[in-house]
Amino acid sequence: MKKTPIDKILIDPMSRFINKSTTGGVVLFLSAVVALILANSPLKEAYHHFWQHEFAIKFDSFVVSNNLHHWVNDGLMAIFFFVVGLELKREMIAGELSRPKKAILPLMAALGGMIFPAAIYLIFNHDSNAVGGWGIPMATDIAFALGILYLLGDKVPVSLKVFLTALAIADDLGAVLVIALFYTSDIDTNSLIAGGIFLLILLAANRLGVRAPVFYGIIGIGGLWMAFLFSGVHATIAGVLAAFTIPARTKVRDKKYVEKLRGFIDEYDNLEVRTTRLKTPQQQHVLEQVRIYSKAALTPLQRLEHSMHSLVSFFVMPVFALANAGVTFSGDFWSNITSSVSIGIILGLVVGKFIGVVAFTKLMTKLKIASLPSDLTWKHIYGVALLASIGFTMSLFITELAFKTNAEEYILEAKMGIFAASMIGGTLGYFILKGIKQNT
Repeated sequence: MKKTPIDKILIDPMSRFINKSTTGGVVLFLSAVVALILANSPLKEAYHHFWQHEFAIKFDSFVVSNNLHHWVNDGLMAIFFFVVGLELKREMIAGELSRPKKAILPLMAALGGMIFPAAIYLIFNHDSNAVGGWGIPMATDIAFALGILYLLGDKVPVSLKVFLTALAIADDLGAVLVIALFYTSDIDTNSLIAGGIFLLILLAANRLGVRAPVFYGIIGIGGLWMAFLFSGVHATIAGVLAAFTIPARTKVRDKKYVEKLRGFIDEYDNLEVRTTRLKTPQQQHVLEQVRIYSKAALTPLQRLEHSMHSLVSFFVMPVFALANAGVTFSGDFWSNITSSVSIGIILGLVVGKFIGVVAFTKLMTKLKIASLPSDLTWKHIYGVALLASIGFTMSLFITELAFKTNAEEYILEAKMGIFAASMIGGTLGYFILKGIKQNT
């Protein structure tokens, strides 16, 4: 296919940039840096005020009104959790979490990496008003952690990338459960029942063979998400539940698809060809049939996950970082960074994650319940355990849930702790993993 100058100069470089595994992490990091710069510049008042602007959805007497910060955390992040749900379902059906023998090691590593950080945080804050922040150091940021791992390229085994991916996905599942069970406000039973009805409609549609993403979008957003928004259960949980209702079956079997495609190729090859660049109606018909059958050969789950990846990586998460990472450092920097909240989070993420991931992994191997892949050493596990301490996105999100009202000081201290822990864990993990190759 002949490429135009625009393809060579603009389109191809942008495509390569977007499709790189590290790009999402880079964009997220830059967004956080921009937010920090704005929050500590002469524009800080304008920056904070911007996220307080009200935005409303109104239909006759029905009104839903919140500030932009709230819409980002309850609305846009529901899209993020929807994609997390799609990833979880895919992994459970045919990925690293599909077979108990494959899944047990990263699952237990993730469990250890949640228990120890929460325990360490509680040691420092069990008798304070900040006790509700125990869920903050439990989270791992999959985009940042994998981004750093992929920066090492072929210096780390593929099995290590698979291990960290499975660990981070299992960690996401744990975070979703923690949010659903512990970070909810007063429950509105009627709204929750309405949400349950919409969820049943989505499940029934799946069983009946409905495959149109538009249907799941209308019922999932207009019904399930809206009901959860009023129920008291955090609305982002609706994103995960909706994702689990998306069909994971193809409409056309592989064998039939291959047969049909060969027939279409033969038919297209025998059609009369115009001398102009335009296609004949017959050619258009065959090409349309190829498109329809190719679409039917993919599962709606995989199509949605693939199509929404860029939206989440290059819009949802960067906007979330811009809205939540803007910490204005005051003159009490040292007292904030050494507060019980900040120290609990730093030690919880860096020390707790390391101990939890390594200890539970060792326990599984000692008991011979699971074994390390043959190309991994314990140094690889040490490095990954430190990368798992990068809490960023999910930790910031839980911070907003844990300290909702009259807790600006706790939010500031928590965010400082998250940034510090993510920098320490990410840097140590990177250099440990980088050094393994040099020593072998």
